[in-house]
Amino acid sequence: MNGYLIVNAFMKDNKFKDVYDLFLKSFSNTNIKLEVKTNIDLLDILNNHKQFKNKPDFVIFFDKDIYLAQRLEMLNIPVFNSSNSIRLCDNKSLTYLELSKKDITIPPTIIAPKTFESINFNNTYFVDKAISKLGLPLIIKEAYGSFGQQVYLLNSKEEILDLIKNKIIYKDFLFQKFIKTSCGKDIRVNIVGGKIVNAIYRENKSDFRSNISNGGSAKVIKLNSKQEEIALKAFNALNLDFAGIDILFGENDLPIICEVNSNFHFYSTYKVTGVNLADYIRDYMIEKLK
Repeated sequence: MNGYLIVNAFMKDNKFKDVYDLFLKSFSNTNIKLEVKTNIDLLDILNNHKQFKNKPDFVIFFDKDIYLAQRLEMLNIPVFNSSNSIRLCDNKSLTYLELSKKDITIPPTIIAPKTFESINFNNTYFVDKAISKLGLPLIIKEAYGSFGQQVYLLNSKEEILDLIKNKIIYKDFLFQKFIKTSCGKDIRVNIVGGKIVNAIYRENKSDFRSNISNGGSAKVIKLNSKQEEIALKAFNALNLDFAGIDILFGENDLPIICEVNSNFHFYSTYKVTGVNLADYIRDYMIEKLK
């Protein structure tokens, strides 16, 4: 059996390579050949599937190039995660819409109205509505973003307008209520095949975002039953094979889903726990492909 680990050709940072190496290390202990392929390597199949010879038996899709993932699925190649699951997780607005269908607790959210390049947000009356519903400070998240880099905490209407007009400009985004009880801390729950593997508590004392890539720290945590339940509900709602689920601490210990990551960069978890999550993904896939 042979498979592809598909990655993005333009992501050169070592934090991506570290995860890819964990996959290669995991599969090196089996008789399954795993090759790393970039979305550029497979460019031809987007236009002509007949050029794709020696198809892999499976694909671990560790990218967000959903057009490529869809094309692979059209060729009847098992893709983990599916293109639709990646699509729902990659767009934060779609994530929250899907979770809300299943009555999964999320921060109160308002999706900003759609605009277009060159038109931009030339009318910002909707900002007042968002402030009246969510209060200040509030969170703005661009629909697409990773590692907390497109998430902002705004303290005033003036700050919001400056962000919209000078940085967001025309991109899709959403407003969320700021969960003060979870400022700078959350839980990352790692799930494979519908089973919780482990969880880490993340904390950043100098930033409202807990991301380790933003200077946060982490330690192993044991989940309570409510945290386990909501993490699994979010995982199943998005029909995932594997994911990292971020949970906030609401009032009275209410767990709140913050984000769902289909391409979860689990190297930080590996450093904290010593557990290579690629081993669990490998074993899950072997069982699914029988």
